[in-house]
Amino acid sequence: MRMIAPSILSADFSRLGEEVKAVDKAGADLIHIDVMDGHFVPNLTIGPGVVKALRPHSKLLFDVHLMISEPERYIDDFVEAGADILTVHQESGAHLHRLIQMIKAHNIKAGVSINPATPAVMLEDIISEIDLVLIMTVNPGFGGQAMIPEALNKIAKIKEFAKGRKKPLLIEVDGGIKVETIAAAEAAGADIFVAGSAVFKSADYQGNIQALKKVR
Repeated sequence: MRMIAPSILSADFSRLGEEVKAVDKAGADLIHIDVMDGHFVPNLTIGPGVVKALRPHSKLLFDVHLMISEPERYIDDFVEAGADILTVHQESGAHLHRLIQMIKAHNIKAGVSINPATPAVMLEDIISEIDLVLIMTVNPGFGGQAMIPEALNKIAKIKEFAKGRKKPLLIEVDGGIKVETIAAAEAAGADIFVAGSAVFKSADYQGNIQALKKVR
């Protein structure tokens, strides 16, 4: 099943609560929340206070992507704010296993993301511990970028690492997902598709989401 996770990075920040409600009603499968600190990536977005304020506006899973340095300082805060999936970057620190253990201790799903230049092999030794891998198909920091298609080649390797797991591993892709690229990402093996500008480009959120779900 092709799951669409609208990224609120592309929403109207002056009315985020209404935007979350709107994409929920329009058929989104998850709400993707990009957290940026201006250090790990060259942009600043939102913190746990905003996530907490948005939580009453949707019962969908909050898919929170921490593009931040020292994520261990904020895991508890984002869980308390209402994150259902918390994804950290492989590149964000030296102790990835410890980060995953911190997330899993809260009984929520733990994900790991890798940037376009990071090889898939960097996840081989953590793959049995996590619920989700997020493949960045653009360099993180800003919405609206074109997909780096070569990044999709990592999915096959990650699936190979995941053979023998008792639970299926979810593969999520983020960056340049639109009607013209989503089929290729799905063919590569992705399950969840983060879409920002492709969803929020016009007021017809339902039509935009359905177009992403139906195109082959």
